[in-house]
Amino acid sequence: MERLLELQGISKSFPGVKALDNISLTLDKGEIHALLGENGAGKSTLMKILCGIYSNDEGKIFVEGKEVKFGNYKDAIDAGIGIIFQELSLIPYLNAVENIFLNREIKNAFGLIDFAKMRVETLKILDRLDVHINVDVPVEQLSVAEQQFVEIVKALSLNAKILVLDEPTSTLTPKEADHLFDIMRELKQKGVGMFFISHHLDEIFEICDTISVLRDGTYVGTKPVKDSNVDELVEMMVGRKVENNYPPKPEVPPHEKVILEVNNLIREKHGKPSSFKLYKGEILGFFGLVGAGRTETARALIGADPVYSKEVILDGKKETLGSPDVALQKGIGLLPEDRKAEGLILPFSITENIAMNNYSKWIVGKIFIDDKKEVETAKDLIKKVRVKTPSHETAVQNLSGGNQQKVVIGRWLNNDCKVLIFDEPTRGIDVGAKAEIYELMRKLTEQGISIIMISSELPEIIGVCDRVEVFREGAIVADLTGEDINSNTIMLYATGNK
Repeated sequence: MERLLELQGISKSFPGVKALDNISLTLDKGEIHALLGENGAGKSTLMKILCGIYSNDEGKIFVEGKEVKFGNYKDAIDAGIGIIFQELSLIPYLNAVENIFLNREIKNAFGLIDFAKMRVETLKILDRLDVHINVDVPVEQLSVAEQQFVEIVKALSLNAKILVLDEPTSTLTPKEADHLFDIMRELKQKGVGMFFISHHLDEIFEICDTISVLRDGTYVGTKPVKDSNVDELVEMMVGRKVENNYPPKPEVPPHEKVILEVNNLIREKHGKPSSFKLYKGEILGFFGLVGAGRTETARALIGADPVYSKEVILDGKKETLGSPDVALQKGIGLLPEDRKAEGLILPFSITENIAMNNYSKWIVGKIFIDDKKEVETAKDLIKKVRVKTPSHETAVQNLSGGNQQKVVIGRWLNNDCKVLIFDEPTRGIDVGAKAEIYELMRKLTEQGISIIMISSELPEIIGVCDRVEVFREGAIVADLTGEDINSNTIMLYATGNK
């Protein structure tokens, strides 16, 4: 095959972190090359260097045999390189068309921006993906999955010869992911080389030709997909065998004390009601297909979204829960699906993120904050939730996705929450970090904390949860326990076939 790209000895450091250490990789024309590794392994950093977003400290980049140096993302685009970002990079108040063609607008013969032509080009790509979204409203009004498609269309519209896909399916349904894979196969036939980053190993075996593994910023190895298997790849990624991702469930599921009871929750005037109970020390799963109403129900519960009616009984007392602030004061915390946008302030330190919402703990003399106690609390929680970091002062943006998630958990533990709602807690997190999050969740329940876990990953729901509420068309349609927590039964309820 014809060599398209070569990365030689790429190294990169951030304050306190050696992100990449002497990484060398190649990419051929028409090759789909998987890049695997735990969060923090350096995958996204390496790809951002390739795309001109970061500059490398050492090493060289060759495109079709010629050395290139990119000062910014536009330089990389001009060289034929595009990226589908893991972190959405859209301007919220612009619509999809404006975001897709930002800084490279199509102009007519008079030098004016041709909005109609840009709109047509956008709809053409969406049609190839068999996706239908409103391209005329600000993207902030779109769902996370719809925003992900805007990112995908933006990259595909570049007609790049090298395409980086960083967790492109993390918010997509299986059907939507299949459409994307069809497009990737088309591009492969046209000679486009692709780097594909995904934590879903089944996707790697379905679409990729080659696999390279990074660990702790270093190169581990490269293998053809046909010569690889899941166990071997996991061991390469984490440096050890991961026998079972899921910690053992309690032999007798918690059912002694109801900590939270929600009755007749109706989000819209003509909506369907949902009712459920949450027991002390229990992990309760919320499962349903995309759009089934899982996240919306959780947000309505804590007062983040308007609700037509609801009755909430928390620890035996009726509560109104008119806002997330009130819910937090009562001991209910939500770890949002989009932790970067809604759960953290990325440039702030770990200590500052953990302290948010709860500075009253350390106020001295009504106006001063006891910095020493604030830092001590942060250090204790960093240790408790096992955040991997060089310092409590490290900016959260420099942590891996799994460790960022642990910081959010630490903040809610700092608020003494008795109910934690985890919305897609392992989205974009590698297999090793997933196991750590599951173990942490189970340890929290052993301490009496109750958890609601919203997840689109059915194996995760089955492997982690003590009970499962199945959603369809905006409401709960089944409450499953014991042997009924299996893929067939859950999917029959979720799809309306039972």
